[in-house]
Amino acid sequence: MKRSTLLILSITGVYSAVLHSAAWSVNNFLMTGPKAYLTFSSSVAAGAHSGMEECKFQFGWERWNCPESALQLSTHNRLRSATRETSFVHAISSAGVMYTLTRNCSLGDFDSCGCDDSRNGRVGGRGWVWGGCSDNVEFGEKVSKLFVDALETGHDTRALINLHNNEVGRLAVKDTMKRACKCHGVSGSCSIQTCWLQLAEFREVGNLLKLKYDQAQKLEMDKRRLRAGNSAESRGATAETFHHIHATQLVFLEDSPDYCTRNASLGHQGTEGRECLQSGRNLSQWEKRSCRRLCTECGLRVEERRTEVVSSCNCKFHWCCTVRCEQCRTTVAKHFCTRRDPAAPNHSRQRSRAHRR
Repeated sequence: MKRSTLLILSITGVYSAVLHSAAWSVNNFLMTGPKAYLTFSSSVAAGAHSGMEECKFQFGWERWNCPESALQLSTHNRLRSATRETSFVHAISSAGVMYTLTRNCSLGDFDSCGCDDSRNGRVGGRGWVWGGCSDNVEFGEKVSKLFVDALETGHDTRALINLHNNEVGRLAVKDTMKRACKCHGVSGSCSIQTCWLQLAEFREVGNLLKLKYDQAQKLEMDKRRLRAGNSAESRGATAETFHHIHATQLVFLEDSPDYCTRNASLGHQGTEGRECLQSGRNLSQWEKRSCRRLCTECGLRVEERRTEVVSSCNCKFHWCCTVRCEQCRTTVAKHFCTRRDPAAPNHSRQRSRAHRR
């Protein structure tokens, strides 16, 4: 771990566990941002962490499951990928940082930030006016840009794609905000309401960005002009392409690799050994098909393993003031992707192309 990261650990204190899992992100954000903004370091750390945790949730049962190697996608000294998955990581990380900065602002953690009352007193609609304490997303957006966007110092196509996807993440935070209202009037008649804007649950931001991931658009670039790097020709080609892209649409440049197979150089572990779901209550159709997607379509078989789980049960409260529980043991069946028996018939692999994970 770099000295700069160790310095951040001493600054952020309670966020040391967060920084361990998102060290590259926070380290880069802070080292590229103005020193005056080190006061926001713990929020940047927590935001980067929440973004990657949401990424792991959204892709938990897909071939690419947001591995730790996804944290290494933005460095200055090596070629960066520009796949559909990379676009999501940029968007969710940017959204996580902005979201946490905004939330901490509303909680009063920063002396330089307070409620957004710029609309207070205006008529918002029939029977309601703007008022109260709206979450200050403008502050969160401004500070997050200083850290996240500072990673991209070039003007080539990859850098511009990353900046665009960062902005898509920030717009998702704004687009999911909700209006909260308080009634006023004689005897609770609610003849008029005072309303303000507040952040939605971050899960809603993740759900929206996952939908945008599924609908992401591949940029078709002229290979010769693309190889021109930072030249005027390359910048012109990029500007021409982005002219037709909507501000809220994720974009990518390269097709995704085969996530079925382990590729150490790219940091992909493959799906061998991954757990999948075959049965259970409240499973979505996507989850129910996870064994087919992760195992059989990748040339692997599904192996059932039964394990004993010990949990607390029959808990009782005893005066005063303890809770005593019994230890219950249950056997559960889990399913994993394993290599096929060499003696078994050779099944052809059915691997889907494009972005089917």
